[in-house]
Amino acid sequence: MQTFDYTAGAGLYPCKTVRRTSRLRYKRFESAAEALRFAIEEMPVSMLRGSVLEVDEERYDGQQMRRLYEAEAYPLPRRAT
Repeated sequence: MQTFDYTAGAGLYPCKTVRRTSRLRYKRFESAAEALRFAIEEMPVSMLRGSVLEVDEERYDGQQMRRLYEAEAYPLPRRAT
């Protein structure tokens, strides 16, 4: 299994169907960990489903983003639930 590089730069493409009514657009992050934190903690939950995270030319959908954020290897503090 390939390991995920949380330190790599990342691009986040918000859900296209909600984009027309939202101010969220493509956003570039210094690290994939920061992009994941934004996607999970800051974006409306309804947008995660159709959003795409691109890291090192690999694409991750909303479910994959949630798993990466919840993984033990995730390096940043998570928001308390």
